[in-house]
Amino acid sequence: MASNSHFTNSRSNLSTNSDAAEAARNHQQPPGVTFARRTSSGRYVNYSRDDLDSELGSVDFTNYTVHIPPTPDNQPMDPSISQKVEEQYVSSSLFTGGFNSVTRAHLMDKVIDSETSHPQMAGAKGSSCAIPGCDVKVMSDERGQDLLPCECDFKICRDCFVDAVKTGGGICPGCKEPYRNTDLTDLAENNGQQKQQRPMLPPPSGGGSKMERRLSLMKSTKSGLMRSQTGDFDHNRWLFETSGTYGYGNAFWTKDGNFGNDKDGNGGHGMGPQDLMSRPWRPLTRKLQIPAAVISPYRLLIFIRIVVLALFLMWRIKHKNQDAIWLWGMSVVCELWFAFSWLLDQLPKLCPINRATDLNVLKEKFETPTPSNPTGKSDLPGLDMFVSTADPEKEPPLVTSNTILSILAADYPVEKLACYVSDDGGALLTFEAMAEAASFANIWVPFCRKHNIEPRNPDSYFSLKRDPYKNKVKADFVKDRRRVKREYDEYKVRINGLPDSIRRRSDAYHAREEIKAMKEQRQNREDETVEPVKIPKATWMADGTHWPGTWLNSAPDHSRSDHAGIIQVMLKPPSDEPLHGVSEGFLDLTDVDIRLPLLVYVSREKRPGYDHNKKAGAMNALVRASAIMSNGPFILNLDCDHYIYNSQALREGMCFMMDRGGDRLCYVQFPQRFEGIDPSDRYANHNTVFFDVNMRALDGLMGPVYVGTGCLFRRIALYGFDPPRSKEHSAKFCSCCFGRKKKKSRVAEENRSLRMSGGTGDSDDDEEMSLSLVPKKFGNSTFLIDSIPVAEFQGRPLADHPAVQNGRPPGALTIPRELLDASTVAEAIAVISCWYEDKTEWGSRIGWIYGSVTEDVVTGYRMHNRGWKSVYCVTKRDAFRGTAPINLTDRLHQVLRWATGSVEIFFSRNNAFLASPRMKILQRIAYLNVGIYPFTSIFLIVYCFLPALSLFSGQFIVQTLNVTFLIYLLIISITLCLLALLEIKWSGISLEEWWRNEQFWLIGGTSAHLAAVIQGLLKVVAGIEISFTLTSKSGGDDVDDEFADLYIVKWTSLMIPPITIMMVNLIAIAVGFSRTIYSVIPQWSKLIGGVFFSFWVLAHLYPFAKGLMGRRGKTPTIVYVWSGLVAITISLLWVAVNPPAGSTQIGGSFTFP
Repeated sequence: MASNSHFTNSRSNLSTNSDAAEAARNHQQPPGVTFARRTSSGRYVNYSRDDLDSELGSVDFTNYTVHIPPTPDNQPMDPSISQKVEEQYVSSSLFTGGFNSVTRAHLMDKVIDSETSHPQMAGAKGSSCAIPGCDVKVMSDERGQDLLPCECDFKICRDCFVDAVKTGGGICPGCKEPYRNTDLTDLAENNGQQKQQRPMLPPPSGGGSKMERRLSLMKSTKSGLMRSQTGDFDHNRWLFETSGTYGYGNAFWTKDGNFGNDKDGNGGHGMGPQDLMSRPWRPLTRKLQIPAAVISPYRLLIFIRIVVLALFLMWRIKHKNQDAIWLWGMSVVCELWFAFSWLLDQLPKLCPINRATDLNVLKEKFETPTPSNPTGKSDLPGLDMFVSTADPEKEPPLVTSNTILSILAADYPVEKLACYVSDDGGALLTFEAMAEAASFANIWVPFCRKHNIEPRNPDSYFSLKRDPYKNKVKADFVKDRRRVKREYDEYKVRINGLPDSIRRRSDAYHAREEIKAMKEQRQNREDETVEPVKIPKATWMADGTHWPGTWLNSAPDHSRSDHAGIIQVMLKPPSDEPLHGVSEGFLDLTDVDIRLPLLVYVSREKRPGYDHNKKAGAMNALVRASAIMSNGPFILNLDCDHYIYNSQALREGMCFMMDRGGDRLCYVQFPQRFEGIDPSDRYANHNTVFFDVNMRALDGLMGPVYVGTGCLFRRIALYGFDPPRSKEHSAKFCSCCFGRKKKKSRVAEENRSLRMSGGTGDSDDDEEMSLSLVPKKFGNSTFLIDSIPVAEFQGRPLADHPAVQNGRPPGALTIPRELLDASTVAEAIAVISCWYEDKTEWGSRIGWIYGSVTEDVVTGYRMHNRGWKSVYCVTKRDAFRGTAPINLTDRLHQVLRWATGSVEIFFSRNNAFLASPRMKILQRIAYLNVGIYPFTSIFLIVYCFLPALSLFSGQFIVQTLNVTFLIYLLIISITLCLLALLEIKWSGISLEEWWRNEQFWLIGGTSAHLAAVIQGLLKVVAGIEISFTLTSKSGGDDVDDEFADLYIVKWTSLMIPPITIMMVNLIAIAVGFSRTIYSVIPQWSKLIGGVFFSFWVLAHLYPFAKGLMGRRGKTPTIVYVWSGLVAITISLLWVAVNPPAGSTQIGGSFTFP
């Protein structure tokens, strides 16, 4: 395949060619998909896409629905109404399936034990059809109220109503009177469902396939709207389709509808310059440069320190210590590495910047009424939120559900927001916790919108220590808050009681099944001895059916690594128009929009023998499923313990994506902020030096690295495509010496955003992608492939300025979204199956990248390597907040995982040495530092032992403490301090935070980083994988203390190196003092030098030593045993190997007082 490929054919051809390729690869396809809806009475309703005849002989599928083509005597109902009814069915069904299994949609009458009333929620309370033998829910409107076609209020479902009209002569089965109205459209309108249609573009045609309808927007704008700023732009078509008028540099819409066409019919001359001055173009974001009074001295000090370091190292190499050449050699090697490591860390900090957003401009551009958008309907692009969790025991469901509630209450257009929760453990506990969260959102989200609550995580909000009534002007706030607080307390009780509830329910159903089996056995064997019946102990859902995921007692097809794929639409997509509440109940929601965003539970299929790639595999499954169901052009992922602290954070991130040049941004990274950290931040858990210094500095280059959570992605960047206009920004090393003739591109401008380069991203050949190879990259889902150009188009910024290249016309995203149907959700089930990624590029160049513990850094590196840029969004109010381990051992293991991933990156093809020319040199240095920093631990440990070795031997790293050495040392120390002060100045961190970071740098470097290097080397060289695990625990004293976990001491082998360093240095100080005091000629200079550096080491290790002491010195005995044995052994061994001059026995000629 060519190294550079393009989607050059029309959008419809993508699907056609993919179908052809799929037909040619039938041997790789799974068996046919059959949709079966199981009702509470045990019936199945079949929704087969393939061959219904094969299922007719099955008892389980005796009832099925055949879709007859429309004929004069069979006129279907209005498609909009039928699709809404179908969406209602889909949202109440649990879809399961996978490889070599039938895809079924189980209709669930109830998702949780408690009642649900919100009309969007799965299993919402509603009436059942009164026709005998039919227990389907009746039709309902957006408020959940029943749609009853007859005045007698006879309850009838949609299918039975259609049968009564078509085959029953239009007679009501209840009162036996003819229906006065047989049109469901009129019925819905009479119920208050009529909406004002405002198509911004020509409406899609009714014919064609689902994907053709979905792509109608793209087809209608292909010749003009998608070719905004090119030479062959069709002005007349653009003006006709969008009712727009061109001004000088901006797109305007006249109030009187006059297009300003001249005699020749060419638009663009009806407005004068005075009209343009009334509404100047305003950017959404701006750069805030660091003041020159700060950044200029900062850069000058970096240059001075580089020069001084070079001179110092040259002096050290020339002036050897002949008395202790081994000590001099080790110190020089370590100092050379430290200088190199400091250079890698410091060079990317030369261009730090700050950024600011303007939310008022965002609202003006995307949500302000215009003649073409009279009601100011939001023109913002769709946003899919991902929340990942794997184990409800380690990640409490209450924490996850609070994160979900903060997302559902975010300040973003409800119809544009979707939340997907990935449960990689397939646990019923997580499933029902999500359902409880969706139920509580019916109260919490309108309450937040009504009173402008911040933060919108209920647990954090009700735990605030400040006055909750401050700045609240509505008179009913106190009453509303008190009632919502009571509801939340009950909600917490339900969540915390779910494990016992599920266990009791499963035990009860299991006992019933055993009794039923015993009765059947007795009936079949009347005279024989009845043996105990063994039935697998299943986990049961609230509706009395088996849970298709992981059971409490693992069984085949129901374990953590072996279960079917599951998708449940917890909250169906909201209506396109705002839905205001009523004053009934305990909250007055008269002027409050009560709609909730789409909420979907996803548990990908897992089977033995497949590598599921942990979190990265789960995220890729969500990318594919969301592309099928909502296809938001932007994705924001959060860990389950990170919630939205600033409800407008999503809008601030969108400012960067929608601004001029935003189409070249692959992601917007937000800083991580943490709660529950001890006030002194003993182990630098806030990590402010990294998030406020390093990341701001990288923002001045190609952008910050991706850190795993709190990141807003552009979907097509995750798909592995190159940024638009990438050829304009790719710098070749030899371009100045060797000219190269550029081949004229055959690719249309609207398709240039879908260019996919080769592995290195440095090829200039513009060749067409063979569409038959598309499934080999993305898989064989035509739904997924056809959604790619739609996501690319919808993610473009507005073409409201000539400088905005690759833009889209204003108002293009105000059209209503498509409704969900069974085939869409079933396709989503197919793309989360375990076999889907086989022989594709998912995980290798598409989506989250596999093969590393730190898949986040690798994923961001690949995007930067293709030429994308990223930005760092620091909001005034923290965008997101999460939790971090405050326990020493947990913190060390966290750092170990990060360092292990860095070592894997260094020994992989993702090493920055192999980066493409599109990556800037300083950005490459930053990524190189990411892979190299763990190796500093080798030299750091050696250097930490050097003061002890100096004190033991009576020598020092230099011959004598002369003036030159002291001057160099003083200048290096002063420049380091001044650089730290200036970093504090332009980053906004505190001096204490900087010092905590320095302390933990040494703690982590002498423990976790060294273990990571050992792990990486053993894995690369010998293929051996080892792990450092917890071996013993010692609990804290006060379980009610908020920071009790800080004082828990858990022994781990990672503690051995820093403990040994501390003990050896303490013993060395004692030995050095004794040697100097009792020597004939005391050498105080060498003693002072060794003691100074020993205290430097001990000062950095002080938080580590304090952590070992626990709350009241309760340290595990093993800590002292290991430390004492290792320290004494090293001390005695050294004295025996190199005794003092004039002595041949251990201990030398001096004695302790």
